[in-house]
Amino acid sequence: MSRPRVGAIVAAGGIGVRLGAGQPKQFLDLDGRSMLELSIAALATHPEVDEVVVALPAAHLDPLPECVTRAWPRPVDAVEGGERRQDSVARAFAALGAGCEVVLVHDAARPFASAALVSRVIAAGAECGAAIPVVGVPDTVKIGVEGAGRTWVESTVPRERVHLAQTPQAFTRAVLAAAIDHGAAGGPATDEAALVERMGGRVAMVPGDPANVKITTADDLAAARGRAATPMPRIGTGYDLHRLVAGRPLVLGGVRVPFDLGLDGHSDADIICHAVTDAVLGAAALGDIGRLFPDSDATWKDADSVDLLRRAMASVHEAGFRVGNVDVTVIAQRPKLLPWVPAIRETLAGVLGVGIAAVSVKGKTNEHVDSMGRGESMACHAVALLVPGAGR
Repeated sequence: MSRPRVGAIVAAGGIGVRLGAGQPKQFLDLDGRSMLELSIAALATHPEVDEVVVALPAAHLDPLPECVTRAWPRPVDAVEGGERRQDSVARAFAALGAGCEVVLVHDAARPFASAALVSRVIAAGAECGAAIPVVGVPDTVKIGVEGAGRTWVESTVPRERVHLAQTPQAFTRAVLAAAIDHGAAGGPATDEAALVERMGGRVAMVPGDPANVKITTADDLAAARGRAATPMPRIGTGYDLHRLVAGRPLVLGGVRVPFDLGLDGHSDADIICHAVTDAVLGAAALGDIGRLFPDSDATWKDADSVDLLRRAMASVHEAGFRVGNVDVTVIAQRPKLLPWVPAIRETLAGVLGVGIAAVSVKGKTNEHVDSMGRGESMACHAVALLVPGAGR
């Protein structure tokens, strides 16, 4: 079953006066990247998101911030935000493509939304019509009442029933459209889920992420900058297999290997480059080689897979990552790979932007088992480690 088309809205139209930073907080720097850039990246690099619209303050529309205009893996557009949050969301919603069946709404002030969180919310929103990520509260919750110059405890709320809402929140197109219409005639709401509640709709809750914090105060900003300075690495895996046929050159890791058979495929069928491409794209949550370079597109007929890997690396760098190292295992009964390993490592290192010591390539036979062991095919496994930072 095909997945729904997903549009995403980044609410970045406010000026963040509570932070007292002298500029809209979404443009503040977190170790070289703004909150807005990180929030856009969480959506524009996600494999289940198809387009993104950002609501910005009017003063930041001309020129648009570089983090909006850069070549993201998904289209990113911008509109002028409104006076209230819900007005900004309504304008961005109107700019989304009509084919979007599920819409995410995300606060620019939450720059640490993970890919797993985004996937959870999309799935629940598509199923339930409206869904939000939530986290529990560890402390006892009291309701206060004012009187005699003091605040007094009126009651204690069972904390297992109290949940703190996060973003992104997900809605089917019809539900969000109705909520926006309902909100236009009513008072302000702190999020779109409140508008759905107000019109009598139901909102599902999915597990949020304690790391998905909202930056509101100076202390929040200081903590976020500390976290951004020590981000986590990312790991991805890749796999490819092609049949061996007569009349085709054998290309492995960009190196032409003398052999009486070659790998059959739409491009040059370079299983090493294909597996490494999937590994780096997977680590950056950018999809896979088939999505970026589909075999249904004549553009990629007989394409040089080294060039495809180079294009994939451009997307990885745009997403804010560089390669730490890769490990490649080729499975083939023949030919023996060893004589060609140094040239393959050198080619891969150049494309990946790393030293040759960060590229491992090794060959294994399949002990005469299955199509690889019978010499009918070759396969490749690859693992890639990405670390945050600009590629060279």
